[in-house]
Amino acid sequence: MFKLTKWLFYVFLFQTLLFCSSALGETSQPAILSESLISSLKLAAPHDFCGETVPIDSMEVKERFEKEFLLSLWDRAQVVLWLKRSKRYLPYIEKMLKKNGLPDDLKYVAVAESALRPHAGSNKGAMGFWQFMRQTGRQYGLTINSRIDERRNLFASTGAAIKYFKDLHEEFGSWTLAAAAYNMGEKGLMSEILEQQTDDYYQLYLPLETQRFLFRILSIKIILSEPEKFGFKLQKDDYYRPLAFDKVRIKSVGDVPIRIVAEAARTRFKVIKDLNPEIRGHYLASGTHEILVPEGASAGFQKRYKLLVKRSSLGKNERIYVVRKGDNLSSIAEKFNIPLAVLIIWNRIDLKQSIHPGDRIIVHPGK
Repeated sequence: MFKLTKWLFYVFLFQTLLFCSSALGETSQPAILSESLISSLKLAAPHDFCGETVPIDSMEVKERFEKEFLLSLWDRAQVVLWLKRSKRYLPYIEKMLKKNGLPDDLKYVAVAESALRPHAGSNKGAMGFWQFMRQTGRQYGLTINSRIDERRNLFASTGAAIKYFKDLHEEFGSWTLAAAAYNMGEKGLMSEILEQQTDDYYQLYLPLETQRFLFRILSIKIILSEPEKFGFKLQKDDYYRPLAFDKVRIKSVGDVPIRIVAEAARTRFKVIKDLNPEIRGHYLASGTHEILVPEGASAGFQKRYKLLVKRSSLGKNERIYVVRKGDNLSSIAEKFNIPLAVLIIWNRIDLKQSIHPGDRIIVHPGK
């Protein structure tokens, strides 16, 4: 482990110096390992997570910490994206953590979990900014179904994460263990604590992902706190703009095409989807929804929306086609001169499932 870490350290230094030299147009000069650069990459004590000291005086802990720190710095493109997204999403997370009396360091959990991407997903089924599993997300009040997935909503998922962290801290008594439980589940962590007879995170033998998790968070904290120290010198206009939007409330007794919402907001379908990543598919389900629209678009929205819904010919020209033996989606689309993709959208068809004789298919001839 020590030899590998040391090797990675010097290879990283070489790559970093080469990168900096190229950027300055000094490729003809040999790279020199400056003492200041080497010292800047060393992890000197003290370090803490949510005010809880990291025992970096332990060589084993230091090696684990250095490994994640160097690997994080190695992926320079990822670090740049963390920084660019930070101005868009972290201010809201910081505000809510402070409002609820939680440590500011917890914001780095979202960076570690999703790199601040609303659509980030894992092969285990976790989703969104805070990588909630379905069961846990629903337990903490998130709507997750075939039409809406609030794990992808910054505001709803941050509120759920705050509630979850409060419960985890109350159960385990430390933010370090709360972070570990957030990653592997509270039941799994508790069983390991009982089996190994220690509640010291740094002495617990846990799944590899959880062993690395806290050190990844700490590495992100160090880098994002002093990016220029590690060669990341972004200008003000390099950062992605903060979210700017208006909120509108929509009530409907039937499904509403998102394109109508977009038209009422005088914008594009994609803009509405980007502002509301929790919406799945092309329709809003019947009921009441609070939708984000571009800043300034709320003025006159309700009037335009009601007029568009009234004028919509979806209900007037709608025809129900009963599937017959030998039919398939392609043949039905061809019969009514409708693009297959449009037919699928109108009927919200899951392509993993087959249609059968007797099924009812909605078509809109002439559209």
